[in-house]
Amino acid sequence: MAVRIRLARHGRRNRPFFWIVVANSRAPRDGKFIEKLGFYDPKPNPIRLHVDVDRALYWLGVGAQPTEAARALLRKAGVYHLQFLLRGVDKGVHTREEAYKRFFEWVAQKRQKINLTVTPDELHPTPTREEKEEKEARTNREATTATTTSEEATPSTSPSE
Repeated sequence: MAVRIRLARHGRRNRPFFWIVVANSRAPRDGKFIEKLGFYDPKPNPIRLHVDVDRALYWLGVGAQPTEAARALLRKAGVYHLQFLLRGVDKGVHTREEAYKRFFEWVAQKRQKINLTVTPDELHPTPTREEKEEKEARTNREATTATTTSEEATPSTSPSE
């Protein structure tokens, strides 16, 4: 039986919500699954993502193949980073406790980075009333200077008598 880690869509129209599931590759997208590993909500800013990292590592270890979307979400959740650190434990580079300590430090650093990102309101702030009036006055001045310079450049032709 080929086992896949993939997304199962839930939610309503225009409001998707995904479960990250382990399922038989022949089962329908939203059908029967073996185990639910977490969820992914793409709508809020920042996105909501929760993955049971230990169970995801187990399923990757027994040969479950993630889809491209699931692989990207597992990478974002840090599953592959922890897998890399645990390979170091197998090779004797560091202990299991050190690996988990490094993993949790990495997760905390990543969360802090997400919280420090710029919100859409900071990218496009709403101008105050004074700023709007100043901008309008500036455009009016530019428009009047442009019309006066164009009038000076083109001589007016008056009918000859």
